[in-house]
Amino acid sequence: MEKFAQLREAIERVEVVDAHAHNIVALDSGVHFLSCFSEATGEEALSHVPHTINFKRSLREISELYGTESSLPAVEEFRRSSRLEVITATCFKAARISTLLIDDGFELDKKQEIKWHEKFVPCVRRILRIERLAEQILDEGSPSGTTWTLDAFTEKFVQKLKSLSGEVVGYKSIAAYRSGLDIDTKVTVEQAEKGLYDVLGAGSPVRIANKNFIDYVFTCALEVALCFDLPIQIHTGFGDKDLDLRLSNPLHLRNILEDKRFSKSRLVLLHASYPFTKEASYLASVYPQVYLDFGLAIPKLSFHGMISSVKELMDLASTRKVMFSTDGCAFPEAFYLGAKKAREVVFSVLRDACIAGDLSIQDAVAAVKDIFADNAKEFYKIKVAEKPIKSEVLAFASNLPTEISASGEDLVLVRIIWVDASGQQRCRVVPRKRFHDVVKKNGVGLACACMAMTSAVDGPADGTNLSGVGEVRLIPDMLTKYTIPWAKQQEMVLGDMHLTPGEAWEYCPREALRRVSKLLRDEFNLVMNAGFENEFVLLRNIAREEKEEWVPFDTKPYCSTSAFDAVFPILQEVTSSLQSLNITVEQLHAEAGNGQFEMALGYTVCTKAADNLVFTRETIKAVARKHGILATFLPKYALDDIGSGSHVHISLSENGENVFMARGESTEHGMSNVGEEFMAGVLTHLPSILVFTAPIPNSYDRIQPNTWSGAYLCWGKENREAPLRTACPPGVPNGVVSNFEIKVCDGCANPYLALASIIVAGLDGLRRHLKLPKPVDQNPDNLKEEIQRLPKSLSESLEALEKDTLMRDLIGEKLLTAIKGVRKAEIKYHAENKDAYKKLIHRY
Repeated sequence: MEKFAQLREAIERVEVVDAHAHNIVALDSGVHFLSCFSEATGEEALSHVPHTINFKRSLREISELYGTESSLPAVEEFRRSSRLEVITATCFKAARISTLLIDDGFELDKKQEIKWHEKFVPCVRRILRIERLAEQILDEGSPSGTTWTLDAFTEKFVQKLKSLSGEVVGYKSIAAYRSGLDIDTKVTVEQAEKGLYDVLGAGSPVRIANKNFIDYVFTCALEVALCFDLPIQIHTGFGDKDLDLRLSNPLHLRNILEDKRFSKSRLVLLHASYPFTKEASYLASVYPQVYLDFGLAIPKLSFHGMISSVKELMDLASTRKVMFSTDGCAFPEAFYLGAKKAREVVFSVLRDACIAGDLSIQDAVAAVKDIFADNAKEFYKIKVAEKPIKSEVLAFASNLPTEISASGEDLVLVRIIWVDASGQQRCRVVPRKRFHDVVKKNGVGLACACMAMTSAVDGPADGTNLSGVGEVRLIPDMLTKYTIPWAKQQEMVLGDMHLTPGEAWEYCPREALRRVSKLLRDEFNLVMNAGFENEFVLLRNIAREEKEEWVPFDTKPYCSTSAFDAVFPILQEVTSSLQSLNITVEQLHAEAGNGQFEMALGYTVCTKAADNLVFTRETIKAVARKHGILATFLPKYALDDIGSGSHVHISLSENGENVFMARGESTEHGMSNVGEEFMAGVLTHLPSILVFTAPIPNSYDRIQPNTWSGAYLCWGKENREAPLRTACPPGVPNGVVSNFEIKVCDGCANPYLALASIIVAGLDGLRRHLKLPKPVDQNPDNLKEEIQRLPKSLSESLEALEKDTLMRDLIGEKLLTAIKGVRKAEIKYHAENKDAYKKLIHRY
C-alpha cells in the first residue's frame, strides 16, 4: 500500500466541493431518520431499511464518529441529547466540505434556511429548482388577478429566473420525477397552454405533472441558463417511488442534446444516472455539454455497487467531467457518509486504474483534485472560502474532532499524546503553526526507546530489543483533535506510531488494538464494545516536619454525600470538560477508600473507549491540579486502604445489535452462545491478560481476596468478588446478561493493549467454541481450596504469558517482547526499592 501513499494522502487532504445537496432539518422534524439511509418512503417501506447493506455499514460509521454503541437507538439518543449545531459541526468537519451547493426546492418539515448552513461551511451557494419555482409562481396567482395565461406565466417565470441569476450558481430539473427525460424542446405554444390549464385544473397547491408544460418550463429555463451561462442539474436514474425509472434513463435526453440551440449549454447528470451509468458515461464522452455527478449512488449502494458505478462512469468519460456530491439531505450524517464513502470509493477506483496501467500515480492524484473540487469550482464558477466560518460555530467545533478549530488565532500549542508500554501518558508539544505546516502530515520524531520505558526509569529497559538507536514518527490522528477544555489556548490530539507516514510501527498500541479488532470483525462480523469505570484518589499536599506529604483529600465513607459536596467543584468541571470532549459520563460517586472517587464512562466501540479513557485520565488529573489537588490512578496508593481499579465492561455487537445477551435462544446463563464463547476465552487466558491489565507490581497489592477486586480464576453472576462478573443493568430484562465486567484492570494499564489482549482471548474462545464452567455464586475465598488463585504477582502473570502462544501470535512477537522486557524491569526495580510505589502517584 505504500506505493499508493501519495494517492491516499491526496484523497484524505482534499477539501471537497459538495456540488449537489439539500437543506438540513431540525432535530424535531417529522422526517424519519431512516430516510438518511434509503430513498424509501412510508412506514412499511422504511421498516425494511435496517436490513440493508447501506444501513448496517452507515450506522456503524456514524456510531464510530459519535463514539456511541453501534445501534440505532444509541445513535438516535445521541442525536436527541445533542444540539443540531454540534451534530452538524461534527459531521461537516469530518467530511471536510469547503463548498456546499444546496437545492432548496425540496420541501422538508422544519428545514433550515440556506443561510443557516453558512455557519458550518465557508462557501454555501444556491441551486434553483425550476419546477418548484414555477409552482410557487402559479400558487401566488397572476399579477392581474385573473386566470393565468401562458404568456403571463412565461413573462413572470423568465423574469424571476433572470432576477435570480446572480444569486444562484445553477438550475435544477426534476422532470424525471414528473414526466420523464424525453423532453420535447419543440413543444408548441398550444400544447404548453393546454398543459398549463391542465395543471391549474388539478387544484392548489400546484403540482406540475403535465408533460407538455414540464417540457415548456424546462426549455424556457434552458434558454435563460444559456444567456447567463448557468448550468442545469438534471435528476437522472434512481430515486423514490414517485419516479418511473424507465423514463429516467439519460438516453432520453437526446432531443435536448441534438438541438443546436442548446449545444453550448452545460448539463449535469445527477446520481451517476444509476442504474444507467454506462449510458451516462457514453453521453459525457460524445457530447461536450454533458457532465456527470455521482452523488446519491454514493453512499446509498453497497460498497461494490459504488465502486462499479464510479468505474463505469469513468470507462468513457473524462475525469474532468466527473464531479462529487453527497446529495446530503435533511440529516448532517448524510453529508458525512457521502464524503467518507466517496473518498474510499474513488481511492479504490483510481488505485485499480494505476495497478492496471491505465493511469500513473500522478494522473490519479490529478484526478482526485479534479473530481472532488476543481471540476466543480470551474463548472459552477465558484470561489471557495468566500466568507469565514462564524465564530459561534467555531465554539461548537472547538471541541469536536477534526480540523476546523485549528486555525483559531488564540490557539498557541498542540499536544500530541501517546501511551507507552508501561501505561504512562506522555506528549510532545509543538506550536500551532508548525503543527499545521509540518507535523499534521509528517508527525514528530520519537526515539524507538519510547516503548521500552518503565514507571521508574525514562530509558529503555533491558530485554525489550529497543534502544536509543532508531526513530519513529508520532503521527497525529486528526479525528481525535480537541481544544483542551481547561487550557483553551491549547489543543490535544492522540498520536499513532509510524515508521514513515502511512506505515504503522509494529510496536504502536493503537495499531495493535485496531489489528485485532479487524480480526474479530473479519472472522466473526463482531465488534467489541467497552465502557470503563475510573477509580482514583484525590490527594492534598501538607507539610509535616518540614517535609512535603500527600494525604487523602478526606476520609468519608462509600457514596458519602458530604464527600461529593466537598469535591463538587472539581467533579463538576471534570464532567463539563468531558462532555465538551464528547465523552459520556454515566455516573460518579465517592468510593470506599480515603479520598477515593469513581467515574463511570459511557459504552462505545472499544477503539473509541480506549481513546476516551486516555482523555478522561488527562482531564481528571489536570482539573484536580488546577484546584491544587493531585489525582492518582495508582492501584494501591496506601497498602492498608482500598485499591483503585479501572474495571471494564465488555459486550459484543453485530450490525449494531448487542449479541452478547441471549435473544430467544436456550441459554443457561442469560447470554448468547457467542457471548459465552467469547467470555470463556477471556476466562481461559485471564492469567496472561493480567500482564496487560495489571502492569506494575503495585497492581497485585490491589488484587486480593475480600476486596471486590477478583483474586480467583472464576466468574459469577453479579458476583463482585469474581474477576469476571456478568451484569444485568437497569433496563435489561431480568435474567438476561447484557455485558460482563473485568475487575482485574487498573489505572496503570495501557487501554489499547489491555483491550487488545481481551479481544485475542475472546477470539480463541470463539474459534474453539469454549464453554464457561459453572458460575461461582458465593465469595470465592470460601472455596479457595477448590478454585485456582489468579497470579499473586507480576512475575506469576508473566510466567502465564510465556506459555500463551496465542498472545504472541496475535499481539505481535516484537511488541510482546518489549512489553515483557518492561514488566521484568518493573519487577526488578520494585523488588530492590520497596517504597518506590509511593512515587508513582506523580506518574499515574
